Amino acid sequence: MKNKILVVDDEPAICETISDILNDEGYDVITAGDGLDAEKKILTTDMDAVILDVMLPFKGGLDLLDFMHSDLPIVPVVIISGHGNIKLAVDAMKRGAYDFIEKPLSMERLISTVRNAVRIKELQTENISLRSKLEKPVQFIGESPIIRTILDKLENIAQSNASVLITGDNGTGKEMIARMIHSQGARKFHAFVGVNCAAIPETLIESELFGHEKGAFTGAHKQKKGKFESAHKGTIFLDEVGDLSLSAQAKVLRVLQERELERVGGNEVVKVDVVVLAATNKDLTEAIRAGKFRQDLYYRLNVIPVQIPSLRERKEDIPMLIDFFIDEFATKNGREVKISKPAVNLLMNKTWPGNVRELRNFVQRLIVLTPSPVIEPEDVLKCSFPEEANLDTKYENQTLKDAKHQFEKGLIINRLIKCGMNITKAAESLEIERTYLHKKIKELEIDKELEFKE
Repeated sequence: MKNKILVVDDEPAICETISDILNDEGYDVITAGDGLDAEKKILTTDMDAVILDVMLPFKGGLDLLDFMHSDLPIVPVVIISGHGNIKLAVDAMKRGAYDFIEKPLSMERLISTVRNAVRIKELQTENISLRSKLEKPVQFIGESPIIRTILDKLENIAQSNASVLITGDNGTGKEMIARMIHSQGARKFHAFVGVNCAAIPETLIESELFGHEKGAFTGAHKQKKGKFESAHKGTIFLDEVGDLSLSAQAKVLRVLQERELERVGGNEVVKVDVVVLAATNKDLTEAIRAGKFRQDLYYRLNVIPVQIPSLRERKEDIPMLIDFFIDEFATKNGREVKISKPAVNLLMNKTWPGNVRELRNFVQRLIVLTPSPVIEPEDVLKCSFPEEANLDTKYENQTLKDAKHQFEKGLIINRLIKCGMNITKAAESLEIERTYLHKKIKELEIDKELEFKE
C-alpha cells in the first residue's frame, strides 16, 4: 500500500509540481488549496505525512499545525513558506513541525525530508504496536456458557465500529467489556476516553463532553477540547449514560447522527470520528416512558446490545475469579497465598450484590487480614461478619436484646458453615425446626449475605 501524503498550498502550480514529483517517488498524493479543505481531508483520511504552507485562506498553516500536533501527533508535518525567516522556522518547530523548508523549494531536499518523515511515522506506529503487545491485555475472567457467548461476540463487534449499549448491574464489568471492544478493533492504537456521566455535575457535563470556547461561562479562561474531540479516531465510553440530562442527550444524538459538534459558547462545527460505547445499570425503556431518556438516542446507542450477567447468574466463575484476585493481591503484597476448597465453597454461597467488584474488594481484604498462607472458612467468616465470627465477643455496653441478637446470628452462621450451608442439617444440629431456622435467618438478615441449600 502506498504512503499517503497531503500537500496543502493555495498556489495550484506548487501543489501540482510537488504532487507530480512525489507520485514519481511512489507516494499517493492528495492536495488541498485552503486550510478548511485541508482540515477536512486530515479528519477523513489517514495521512503518513503533511506538507503544509503557512499562508493559507480560511485557516492558517500554523493553526492547522497546532491542530495536527494536538489531535494527530504521530503524523509528521513539513512546513513550507516563501516568507521564511529564523523566527518563523523556530516557531513552527516549537509547535511540533517535523521540518521547515523555505521556498523556492529544493525538490531533492523535499524528497529526502518526506522519505525520512514517513519512516519516522512508521517507526512510531511500530513502537505503539509493540508497546500495546507488551501491555497486560484486558481480561474478562470467566468460562461459564453465558460469559463465553459474550466474549465470542466481542471481536466481531469490535470490527463493526457500531454503537454498543452495555447493560448490567453495578460491578459486573461493563467498562472492562468496553475496553475489550476497543482493544480488539482497528482503533486500538487511538484513544479510549471514558466518561462517568453520573459523576459530573449537570452544569458541567456539556463542557466536559463537547468542550467550550474562551469566555463561554464564568471561569472559562481558555478554549477547552471536550471528551468527544479527545477521542477522535478512537473510542468514547459513556458510563452511566442514563444519568445524562435531556440537553446533553440531544447533543450526543447529534454527534451520533452527524459526526459533528459545537463547543459550548461557540458556533464552529467540529467534525469528530469516534466509536460510541455506552453503559447503564438503569432500565432505559422505563426512563423513556418516564420522559427522562430520549427514545431516538436509545435506538442510536442500542445498535448492538450487550447484557452482562450478575455474579449470581454465573456462580461457576467464582472460583476462577477468586484465584485471579488472590494472585493479583498476593503478588502486590509479596506473599504466596492459597485458599481452601471449603473457603471457596463458602464464598460461592455469598450473594455478592456488588458483583465482581465486591468479590475483588473482599479478596483483597482477605489477603491483607489473613496472616496464614492458606485462607480457611474461619478467615472468610471473620472478614464477612467480624463481630459474629467470634462467639467469645464481649457484650459490654449492649442491651440484652442486642447481645442476644448478636449471639444468635454468630451461632447460626457458624453452624451453617459447618453444615455446608445446608439448612436441614443446621436445624438438626441446633435441635430446632427447619421452619423456625428459616424464620431466624430472615429475622437476623443472614439471607442478605449468604445463600443456602435445603
